[in-house]
Amino acid sequence: MESLRLVIALPPWCEELERVGERYEAPLDRMRVAIALSRRNVEEGSGGPFGAAIFEASSGRLVAVGVNSVVRLNNAVLHAETMAVMRASARRGSFTLASSTGGGEEGEGGKGGEPLELYTSCEPCAMCLGAILWSGLRRVIFAARRDDAEALGFDEGPVFPDTFAYLRRRGVSVEAGPLREEARAVLASYRAAGGAIYNG
Repeated sequence: MESLRLVIALPPWCEELERVGERYEAPLDRMRVAIALSRRNVEEGSGGPFGAAIFEASSGRLVAVGVNSVVRLNNAVLHAETMAVMRASARRGSFTLASSTGGGEEGEGGKGGEPLELYTSCEPCAMCLGAILWSGLRRVIFAARRDDAEALGFDEGPVFPDTFAYLRRRGVSVEAGPLREEARAVLASYRAAGGAIYNG
């Protein structure tokens, strides 16, 4: 009988970049972590050109990272953002990343922690925006734009101006951030390496 166990693991090299508790006070430095993850994922051949990291909003303390693992783990939902959300939730011991209370350890966005925010190397797709909403995160900052990913052939799904209006009404801010060109360079390197475009 087949096991009912489901294992979702980040690539081993992520340990080098997931310096939990380390502070990244400047927004540029936080975005650099997300882009470094995306770049390394391409270099290692361990997934698509997308990386994400969750930080405590005020302190800049790193909580969790995620990289695209769709092809490596044969699972269509394992985008960088969803991986980071799952990792942060597991670390907190809570299904919500919304408030400064919950399970987990002090200084890891858990009990006694502070609100969390997600930095991602590329504008989130429709699925990831849904996951972000349900996770309780209230702020998302991205580098490369949706158009940049779609230029490679990725389908970002049904994301419309009304989508962002809805998220704003629900208290979720999704913002274009810095370092777009650095993130676009990672996308270009993925294309040059013949990386899989795995939608549908």
